[in-house]
Amino acid sequence: MQEYVLRTNQLSKHFKGHTALDKVNLSIAKGSIYGFIGQNGAGKSTLIRMVAGLAYPSGGTVELFGASGEQALTEARKRVGSMIESPALFPHMTAAENLEANRILRGIPGKDCVNRMLKQVGLEGAQRKKARNFSLGMKQRLGLGIALLGDPEFLMLDEPINGLDPVGVVEIRELLRRLNRELGITILISSHILSELHLVASHYGIIHRGRLLEQLTAEELNSKCQQYLLIKADHPDRAAAVIQKELDTADFEVMQDGAIKLFSRMEDPGRVSTALFSAGLVIEKFMPMGEDLESYYTKRIGGHPHV
Repeated sequence: MQEYVLRTNQLSKHFKGHTALDKVNLSIAKGSIYGFIGQNGAGKSTLIRMVAGLAYPSGGTVELFGASGEQALTEARKRVGSMIESPALFPHMTAAENLEANRILRGIPGKDCVNRMLKQVGLEGAQRKKARNFSLGMKQRLGLGIALLGDPEFLMLDEPINGLDPVGVVEIRELLRRLNRELGITILISSHILSELHLVASHYGIIHRGRLLEQLTAEELNSKCQQYLLIKADHPDRAAAVIQKELDTADFEVMQDGAIKLFSRMEDPGRVSTALFSAGLVIEKFMPMGEDLESYYTKRIGGHPHV
């Protein structure tokens, strides 16, 4: 039986005539990395804030680790770490001092977790450096360290790689993978950098204008993002005839510019190119193609992503 860390039932939030969330039913399985996708203003941060207890729903319920109701949720939130928008840091304090201040504020016993968190997020070499002198990547890692205090089982991150340079993005990506793989932490990541989510997420949720359009696994996404061979030959009609006759398939599409999308025979491209070449055709373009997460998302919301 599937175990869920987070489930919402008809979760809604209204602000003075504006609906930020509209009856959202979201489920996050234990051990998953859930990529939460949506445009700015789609409702991602609003949902995360309600789960964290920083905002109250206008309707519906939140269930954490099977617990619901305010008292039970307050207890369950002790098992959750979160970094919402930019990490809140004390700029005049070092990384260790920031962690210690947060440890005390949250009533987490034992000081040993501070050095452990510094090592876990790769900041053990910057213990004496003030947070105001940190790079953006270091600030994000410190924010993650603060979220990880208390050894949470569920981590919620709102735009954790926003504004990072390529090196910083890779560092955060690898850290999240390690936390999930080695410590078994379930992670919810809200991000507009869809190419990065595609590299780490095991599950996805697509939200648009406050409504959850779809939830799917990485395997389901890959099956929906259809792969094909893009072929361009000097005589498109002849190429299409060769594909149909010699390769015994009609699973292809001839585009307006004469290019052919061949959706079958992906496992044997050599046979395809040999058949075309043997028919005396000049192959101008021959490459595997397919939709990615951004293409699928754009098609799913029926427009341009603008996230």
